[in-house]
Amino acid sequence: MALTDTKVRSAKPEAKEYSLVDGDGMFLLIHPNGSKYWRFRFRFGGKQHLMAFGVYPETSLADARQKREEARRLVAAGVDPREHKRAVKEEQAKEVIIFESVARDWHASNQKWSESHSARVLKSLEDNLFDTIGKRNIAELKTRDLLIPIKAVEMSGRLEVAARLQQRTTAIMRFAVQSGLIDYNPAQEITGAVATAKRQHRAALELNRIPELLHRIDTYTGRPLTRLAVELTLLVFIRSSELRFARWSEVDFETAMWTISFQRGLSTSDNGRLWLSK
Repeated sequence: MALTDTKVRSAKPEAKEYSLVDGDGMFLLIHPNGSKYWRFRFRFGGKQHLMAFGVYPETSLADARQKREEARRLVAAGVDPREHKRAVKEEQAKEVIIFESVARDWHASNQKWSESHSARVLKSLEDNLFDTIGKRNIAELKTRDLLIPIKAVEMSGRLEVAARLQQRTTAIMRFAVQSGLIDYNPAQEITGAVATAKRQHRAALELNRIPELLHRIDTYTGRPLTRLAVELTLLVFIRSSELRFARWSEVDFETAMWTISFQRGLSTSDNGRLWLSK
């Protein structure tokens, strides 16, 4: 009599291993420790052979039956199903493209990054992603797989790092889609799964501390470019992005005028003009 899902699920271990027959050579082998294994007995080349179909419940009754029918068709066609299974695995192994390989290709494709930023991005991938999912076949990665290393970082309290990893993982998987390696980006479903860090804005500096600020700027021993940027900000009061992406062509030294294109954000309708101190 053929097995049912209920009978398979409720089968209890005994002192010795025993089997439950489903038919056409397939049976469920139950070990004393409670493990349940699907087995298929068939005849090929004049000899009896045994083939494994997986472990229950990872391999369901329906899955095992499908594998049995495929194996029987192969035997009828004169093909040893064990050799066929081995050949399929070898072929799949040749075609496997791992996550780390795609991530490094994505990283290399971002040629506009500065050298320091590029190095930081790569190190974050090496430190937080590659050990967990780096060797996984990118075509087999699910949303839950991608979340495992990101959640580990989140649980450690590094919320901003976790957020950046989420963004980079999504970008890597999007790159894989665009490269024709996968059809769907499972990282899209990560959105909202990672906690965001609460931003705490610094209070405005009190007027009586301005002299202290100026003194600290004058005596700053870090990068000279940073000190100059802060000094210039105190004179013109513009956004950091407008200062960081400034061009000499925007400055008219004859009229002491700095003209910032509205496309860079100072104004939404016209170019912004700033008088510069002399």
